[in-house]
Amino acid sequence: MKKSRIYLGTVLLAACLLAAGVMLYIWKGQKQQEDKTAIRIGILLYRGDDTFISTLRSALEEQAKEYEQETGVKVALDIMDAKSNQNTQNSQVERLLSLNCDALCVNIVDRSAASIIIDKAMAADVPVVFFNREPVEEDMNRWEKLYYVGADAKESAVLQGQILVDAYRKKPESLDANGDGTVSYVLLEGESSHQDSLIRTEWSIQTLKDGGVPLKKITGGIANWERSQASALMEQWLKEYRGQIELVICNNDDMALGAIDAIGREGIMGNSIKIVGIDGTPVGQEALKSGKLLGTVESDKDTYARVIFTIASRLAMGQEVNEDQILENGKYFWCPQAPLTQSSGENFRENAH
Repeated sequence: MKKSRIYLGTVLLAACLLAAGVMLYIWKGQKQQEDKTAIRIGILLYRGDDTFISTLRSALEEQAKEYEQETGVKVALDIMDAKSNQNTQNSQVERLLSLNCDALCVNIVDRSAASIIIDKAMAADVPVVFFNREPVEEDMNRWEKLYYVGADAKESAVLQGQILVDAYRKKPESLDANGDGTVSYVLLEGESSHQDSLIRTEWSIQTLKDGGVPLKKITGGIANWERSQASALMEQWLKEYRGQIELVICNNDDMALGAIDAIGREGIMGNSIKIVGIDGTPVGQEALKSGKLLGTVESDKDTYARVIFTIASRLAMGQEVNEDQILENGKYFWCPQAPLTQSSGENFRENAH
C-alpha cells in the first residue's frame, strides 16, 4: 500500500511538473510575440526593372509603411534584384538568412530551381512566400511553411481572349481590317520556360477559337517579357509581312508596348493593327487611354501586395496565417483579375472591386 502511495504521488508530481512546463512554454511563446517590436523581411526579385515587378515592389513598400503605422512594429525590408540570374538569387537568399530575416518573399528566377532555396530556408527554419513565378507543385508540398501568391494564368488568358471575342462580335472589321473573313495575327510570348507564358498563349488562342473568331497565325516569337525585344521582333515582322498583320497578341503589357513602339517607327497610322496585353501596368493603361492598346487584363495589385505582406508579416511575428487568406490547399492565393478595355474606361476599377 505504501509503495502504491509513493508511486501515485510520483505520477501526480510528474504530471504537475509537465503541466507547469507546458504552461511556461506557452507563456514564453506569447511573451516573445508580445515583446517583438521589429521584423525583418527579405524581398527577392527576379528582375527589378520588369515593369510589373517594379509596380508590385512599390506596393509592398507601401504595405510595410501602413503595417508600421497600424501596429507600431518596425519593418525592415531587404530588397534584392537577381537580374535574371538564379545563382545570384541563391547567394542573395544565403545573405538574407545570415542577416536573420524572419521571412522571405521570393520572386524566383527559375521556377524549377526552387528546391535550392527551399532547402536553405528549411535549414534556417525561415518561411517563404513565393510570388508571381510559381514553383512546381512537388516543391511547394515539401514544407508547411511555403506559400504562393500570384495571378491565375489561365484566367488572365481567357479574359484577354474574351476582350477580342467581344470586339469581333460587336464589329468584325475592328479585327479583320482587310475584310477577308480572317483575323491574321502575330504572337509575342514571354520566357519559353515560364508557366504563365505557356498557359497565356494556349488559352488566349483557345478562347478566340471557342468564341468563333476566324484566325490565321502569321508568326510568333519569344520576347522574354521585354519591351525592347518585342519591339525588335515586331519591326522585323512589319517589314517581312507588310500589310498582312491585323492583330498582335502579347503575353504582357511591356511586349505590347514594344509592338506599339515598332508600329510607330514604321509610321503605320489609322490604328489598323490591334494590340492586346496582360498585367494592366500603369504604362499599359496610359497606352490604353491614348487608344494605342485595345485591351489588357489587370491584377488587383493592392490586394496582390497586401496578401504577400500579410502572410510574410504574420509568419515573421510567429503567428498563424488565417485560412481565409489562402484559397487553395492552405498554400495558394490567386489574385483577382479583370479586363480593361478602351470601351470600359474608368468604370473598370469599380467592376473589378
